[in-house]
Amino acid sequence: MPVIRTLSKVAKQALLNPGCGCQPITVAVRTISFSPRQVTSDASFHSVSFSETDHPKVLITGGLGQLGVGLAKRLRKRFGNKNVILSDIRKPPSHVFYSGPFIYSDILDYKNLREIVVNNRITWLVHYSALLSAVGEANVSLARDVNITGLHNILDIAAEHGLRLFVPSTIGAFGPTSPRNPTPDLCVQRPRTIYGVSKVHAELMGEYYHHRYGLDFRCLRYPGIISADSQPGGGTTDYAVAIFHDAVKTGKFECNLKPDTRLPMMYIDDCLRATVEMMEAPADTLSMRTYNINAMSFSPEELAQEVQKQLPDLEVTYDIDQVRQAIADSWPMNFDDSNARNDWGWKHDYDLPELVQTMLNYIGSDSRIAQTN
Repeated sequence: MPVIRTLSKVAKQALLNPGCGCQPITVAVRTISFSPRQVTSDASFHSVSFSETDHPKVLITGGLGQLGVGLAKRLRKRFGNKNVILSDIRKPPSHVFYSGPFIYSDILDYKNLREIVVNNRITWLVHYSALLSAVGEANVSLARDVNITGLHNILDIAAEHGLRLFVPSTIGAFGPTSPRNPTPDLCVQRPRTIYGVSKVHAELMGEYYHHRYGLDFRCLRYPGIISADSQPGGGTTDYAVAIFHDAVKTGKFECNLKPDTRLPMMYIDDCLRATVEMMEAPADTLSMRTYNINAMSFSPEELAQEVQKQLPDLEVTYDIDQVRQAIADSWPMNFDDSNARNDWGWKHDYDLPELVQTMLNYIGSDSRIAQTN
């Protein structure tokens, strides 16, 4: 039976270097035992904690971010309100707290996570906790803790309890030496941000746990996600959300990327639907465990022009953030998601015109939209 044991840094120092002057210690060993399973490289493995006729019990970490609340709403409609638990380390707003189960969960607290999974009989785990690209560069040590150490806790618990685990990846998992137009599922990945490095690490660790321990790991590389429900949260593609809020509130928008910076993008409804479809896909349809998904690709200039078709008085200026620009210049311009489309039938609904119309309508700009045929 495979066993993982972890020691604290102090314990390791005392054991590996007896002359270090450390005081005698009692070492607490955390043992994680995985059920013995023979798993081949192309194993068709399903989580065994619930039958196919039962609804899964879902835990979403980092649930107060851009995607968690929306995914919880979608899954609750599908599986029932009580079967989807949203979690975060922050206090939820009232509308989130009263919409369904919410609990405190710190992914760096292994014991807390394990208790949540056991006490709530979790069978699916959606791991959204992460520091995004620009925020991560401003605090590398925190990003390393949250994006890497937290992931290790999630992987160990998911493997121990036979969970189906979803961990999102990103366009940021690629770097300047990756093919950019289009970027395939399998190619060189040498990201230049801690966010990107941590996501490559997550992809590889998840696939390793799948092949080594039979973990039902699933991963989608998200493009830039555009949503009217949440404010920009520190990502390089946040300009594509901010432009709508600023256009409605002030009629002016200052973009921090160059006008011709092309990146893959997706409306949040497509993203959430893709996530659910990936989680529900039969294991034998998955030729890989990490897929690109895409909907559209555009530049700030093209987005601004499309918004101006509805709000012709919108003024757009550019004040380039060199850090974010360097990040964007290392990312894919367009995603090749043909494997997702062929394997489990992925198909997007929103192109750029539909995206712009939906965002402006949602934000409540009807009174300022030009009357056109």
